[in-house]
Amino acid sequence: MPARKKKEKEQSISPVTGIKPYAAKKGEKYMNKKQQDHFRAVLNAWKSELEDEIARTVQQMRDVPENPPDPNDRASQETDMSLELRSRDRERKLIKKIDEAIERISTGDYGYCDTCGVEIGVERLEARPTAAAAHSTRRPGGYHSVIRPLGNRTSTSASNSRSA
Repeated sequence: MPARKKKEKEQSISPVTGIKPYAAKKGEKYMNKKQQDHFRAVLNAWKSELEDEIARTVQQMRDVPENPPDPNDRASQETDMSLELRSRDRERKLIKKIDEAIERISTGDYGYCDTCGVEIGVERLEARPTAAAAHSTRRPGGYHSVIRPLGNRTSTSASNSRSA
């Protein structure tokens, strides 16, 4: 029974149905050709699913009558469409991130943190294939807060911001 639950958990991690999570072998080089091909397939399948949803929404909007006679029906229809359009807008932004991730695969930057160059990790990429930052980078007080230089800050600018 525990093996079954583990298998179900592995399959539910991917945002795309039908593609099994990548099983990295011991000693395998990180982001090798096989891993890149796997994540390219995941990203393309996910993009295709999102584009199908967008096409379905456009078709649905064409099929809906423009002005139902009942004001309550009209309000419900407008609310439903508003929610649907908001979801599609988020998906459109996600498609842009997917395209950027596919481009990073092509340039060899995929799987590495944009900020520090650290490996993001196969497990994190399975859960979020568009990830461009290491998990520790995203947390307050994470890796970068310790090593990132202060840059052009001076003691006077720090004191000015306190007095404001």
